[in-house]
Amino acid sequence: MTMLEKQPDDLQLPAAALMALSRAEAGDPFALLGPHPAGSDTIVRAYLPSALRVEVQAGGGAWEALQQVQDPALFAGRIPGGMPYRLRIHWPGGVQETEDPYAFGLLLGEMDLYLLAEGNHQQLNACLGAQSLGIDGVDGVRFAVWAPNARRVSVVGDFNGWDARRHPMRKRVEAGVWELFVPRLPAGTLYKYDILGPHGPLPQKADPVALQAEPPPRTASVVSDPRPFEWHDADWLRHRAERQSPHAPISVYEVHAGSWRKRADGRPLDWNELADQLIPYAAEQGFTHIELLPIMSHPFGGSWGYQPLGQFAPAAEYGEPRAFAGFVDRCHRANLGLILDWVPAHFPSDPHGLAHFDGTALYEHADPREGYHQDWNTLIYNLGRREVHGFLLASALHWLERYHIDGLRVDAVASMLYRDYSRRAGEWIPNKYGGRENLESIDFLRHLSDVVHQRHPGTLLVAEESTAFPGVTRSPRDGGLGFDYKWNMGWMHDTLEYVSRDPVYRSYDHDKLTFGLVYAFSERFMLPLSHDEVVHGKRSLIGKMPGDRWQRFANLRAYLAFMWAHPGKKLLFMGGELAQEREWNHDAGLDWDALQDPLHSGVQHVVRDLNRLYAGQPALHQADCDGQGFRWLVGDDRANSVYAFYRAGYGDAPPVIVVCNFTPVPRQGYRIGAPRAGRWREAFNSDAGPYGGSNVGNLGAVLAEDRPSHGQPFSLQLSLPPLATVYLLHETPSAS
Repeated sequence: MTMLEKQPDDLQLPAAALMALSRAEAGDPFALLGPHPAGSDTIVRAYLPSALRVEVQAGGGAWEALQQVQDPALFAGRIPGGMPYRLRIHWPGGVQETEDPYAFGLLLGEMDLYLLAEGNHQQLNACLGAQSLGIDGVDGVRFAVWAPNARRVSVVGDFNGWDARRHPMRKRVEAGVWELFVPRLPAGTLYKYDILGPHGPLPQKADPVALQAEPPPRTASVVSDPRPFEWHDADWLRHRAERQSPHAPISVYEVHAGSWRKRADGRPLDWNELADQLIPYAAEQGFTHIELLPIMSHPFGGSWGYQPLGQFAPAAEYGEPRAFAGFVDRCHRANLGLILDWVPAHFPSDPHGLAHFDGTALYEHADPREGYHQDWNTLIYNLGRREVHGFLLASALHWLERYHIDGLRVDAVASMLYRDYSRRAGEWIPNKYGGRENLESIDFLRHLSDVVHQRHPGTLLVAEESTAFPGVTRSPRDGGLGFDYKWNMGWMHDTLEYVSRDPVYRSYDHDKLTFGLVYAFSERFMLPLSHDEVVHGKRSLIGKMPGDRWQRFANLRAYLAFMWAHPGKKLLFMGGELAQEREWNHDAGLDWDALQDPLHSGVQHVVRDLNRLYAGQPALHQADCDGQGFRWLVGDDRANSVYAFYRAGYGDAPPVIVVCNFTPVPRQGYRIGAPRAGRWREAFNSDAGPYGGSNVGNLGAVLAEDRPSHGQPFSLQLSLPPLATVYLLHETPSAS
């Protein structure tokens, strides 16, 4: 008698258990399948719908057939106890040899489960999801997913015909996590989770912690290539904290990767093409950083990435994760930092995503007054739940650690801070003290700041925050949120409103350019001319400018020069430097042909020169966040729409005087105060001929007179060009 010639009655399952397997309702498959001791033998069971026959090889011996028991899909037999075994499965389309997924023991360690339940597992990207690894000398993929309220979870994919009966998972009740090791799966395998919720089956779900995803409109997750990426950016990382300090020049080029430039066939560039074209362009233009609109996997391109579902997976339409790592590496080798937009405030309700993930409100609040975002038709993360808090914290760390990202711009912070954000009375739930502040989100943002800055000092957290919430850039230890910079939305709205007005009426809005200095140093600010200001009927930057064609371009040049001289780090959305006439369209590339026009190329030239001046003159950047680095010279000349101020750096850095004339009238002999004697060289003039201007100016340098003015011991008599901004750099006398 061979080892498999036993009575089948010993191999059978209870009828209810067999029915659960056949209906994909078995919540504890390891109790039914795989190896089970039976005296000195081991009973092996495998449930394999559509299999023609199955053989087992124990301990490297001969292959022997398993018996079909009770159900055509249930195969069982006996092998000597304690011996490892393999299965050979005969399918209609071929033969598969594999280890049995149900022969492997517990996969996640106790510390992993503890940290998961605590909401403080900071490396979810290596714990949950699909991890290619070896167990007991067998290569395969370990799947793990948090779904505490599910009755059954199966991993399905192109490796099992998307059949939920084939690979039901084991539940680790300590943390509500389901796990399964599937031997011999290669990188590139497509998969999802098939979940039986408390009230019935759910749509198959993409993996919340997938490291790779299919390109839309397909929605499966992908087993990512586990090979480590070979980085070449050690020098950049070594000096990153210095390059990103408040005293360093930071000028950000904001980019939507899919529409910066298109291929001839209309498709977006991939990461390699962007590295070849975008990186040298941004470097040549003098930017210090590129900021990408969210490149996390998202189902709808029209959201520009701001409705992501794959918080750990780069958008597949631009290439595989390794290609994105290569893009980051090349940014650093070109001395460019890379900032990613990151969205922890809300997520879309697509059925394959996080919404009602295990049949309950798991990632979102159950009550729509807390969990539904009316403005964006999205769901709001329940940051009061430890596991959700930990999920988003781990996502942030994932981009900083796996991809060497230099900073995260956190989207929609205002919507996170207030429970009544964009809600009328009665449409929101107060916090436990009866207030409107979202205490759970505030705790999350503070924790995020603490962890990020502790683990990755020198990286940046930038808040898109539009309210007067106090201490956004103050340390959490001092009651703040801990961001490094806050977008200065008030400055942006006020100044754009000013320059959009006809110069005839600008005297009535004079304070819109000065008001920002009232609070300019209450936070560390970044001045944003972002994508949001050039869409949805708001017109492009050049489209906002009044007057005839020459005046419009002069206005834009003067405004950009005012911005680059104003305290605060800089951010410009792509196309602004081209003076693109039309609004940004995410389905089309930028209007690069416009550069054949000297007025358009003149604006590009202005931005390039401003970036170089900003980086090269310490007075223009060292004290961006320090009130001692700014002094008004002329802030009250409402009648002439003239503004003058000077910027100062630290130590011996020469100061820079900046004068703006926001009318089309040249002004000769205009006197302003100066803090130092000697020569003041006109280092920049937005009305210069190469920019498309009229070449009115100060012929290189002006000598300060020993005549006090505007509270300064000396003064300059200047020619102010029309609709222009000039920079005057103090020249230190050379030693005799």
